[in-house]
Amino acid sequence: MRIRRHKSFEKDYFKLKPAQQERLKKAVVLFMQNPMHPDLYNHPLSGEWTGYRSIAFGGDWRAHYKVVGNAVVFVACGTHSQLYK
Repeated sequence: MRIRRHKSFEKDYFKLKPAQQERLKKAVVLFMQNPMHPDLYNHPLSGEWTGYRSIAFGGDWRAHYKVVGNAVVFVACGTHSQLYK
């Protein structure tokens, strides 16, 4: 599985504090090892995010992604309130 990061994800990522960036990096490593690991709370999204999935990287922090062919494209990250405006 190949991991890609959309421009919007990059923008969100660089707004995170270093501690959240590190948590997200660790979550992505865990995701690559086992996408359905219970610590990630991997689940499908609905509404405007239909077709996407979300993983947790600590507390209220989430990263949204979509599977495109044999790649996973991360498209957004932030808290629930930031992602569901």
